Amino acid sequence: MPGEYVARDPRTGKRIGRKQKSKRKSEGLAALAPSRGPWQALPVSDILPLATGEFSKIEVSSEGMKLTLGRIDAIKALSMVPQKETEGAYEALVEALEDDFPDVRIAALKSLPSFALRRQGILFHCLSDRLLDDETAVQEEAMVCLKKVAPLFPSGCEEILRRELRDTRKSHRDNAFATLNLSAKEWPEVGCLHLDEIIREEDDDLRIRGSLILRTITHKGGAEAWDLISWSLLDQEVRVRRNASKTLTILADVEPRVAAILVESTMGENDRLIRESVIKALKKLDIQSPRVVQMILRGAADDNLEMRRACIGQMTIILSGQELREAAGDLLKNEKDPGLKKRLKSLAADLDFEGTEEEKNRKLAPVDYVPPEGEEESIERPPSMREDDKHQSGRAASEESE
Repeated sequence: MPGEYVARDPRTGKRIGRKQKSKRKSEGLAALAPSRGPWQALPVSDILPLATGEFSKIEVSSEGMKLTLGRIDAIKALSMVPQKETEGAYEALVEALEDDFPDVRIAALKSLPSFALRRQGILFHCLSDRLLDDETAVQEEAMVCLKKVAPLFPSGCEEILRRELRDTRKSHRDNAFATLNLSAKEWPEVGCLHLDEIIREEDDDLRIRGSLILRTITHKGGAEAWDLISWSLLDQEVRVRRNASKTLTILADVEPRVAAILVESTMGENDRLIRESVIKALKKLDIQSPRVVQMILRGAADDNLEMRRACIGQMTIILSGQELREAAGDLLKNEKDPGLKKRLKSLAADLDFEGTEEEKNRKLAPVDYVPPEGEEESIERPPSMREDDKHQSGRAASEESE
């Protein structure tokens, strides 16, 4: 039986054993390895000799079939070698990464993520070179490799990622931002580090792409993430501001005080999509906060119809009684929209004086029932009756007794 690879957590150095209960972690480790293939059938003792060229070919049995495997298969299996052969396997992998044949370099890149859990050395330097490889197929495999290793080794890949984010080739830039997003999920501080640099760039495309990652760091990025959101909300490029505004509803749950400040500073935006995000966030804020109350009242007089409609809809929650009527009356003086004018008129009206008879009587409490003289106690009585009903009941009882 081939010896097993002992995987270790790159953060703690502790062994990641088979008894690990987390399915997610085990799936993550499997994702680092090359895709399943004949290389898995190699005897552990033959992997290193075959990878270094000491053996040219060996025959193995896999699923009842006889297969002939060579160096490329052994390179893919390098992470399976026993612990005592780690150094030799590392040297073989570095050599393969610099090999003249593209297929060998590609095989080495497939093996790099899982092997890096055991030893890094200059592997990331080699990865950086392969991203600049002359062969397109090697570059593509290097991009796949970067996406796997960057979330595990953010420091080792920091400079590589910084360069790839600014690469003028669309495929490289696309891959780099996808990699940064994955890294930011695991290490929010890594996302903040790169975004802090990106939002200062003159290249609009960089800032637009970077602002898409703001949502990833909003939950756990802390004060640094809030600053990045604040700065992005002031960006000259509207698409950057739009992306930043989408974090406001998340921020309203994470840090409502900061969200209130940012919502207040963004309420004057002219862009429709940004206003929609601001309105959604405004509805999630604490309406007991005096700051939020003032924001809603100012928004109810905003030049934008949608903002006015949303804030007027909130007024019945933050105000009542005379305060509500006075605020609605003031707004009614300048409101032009027919629908909102009708709504404000209903809020400004004092039903005690201007309402119908039924509306005026709604607040009156029912009169207590007084039984007529001589009525037996056993008769079931209604809990309350109006005065005119009582008089009618009394007359009926008198006539009946006569």
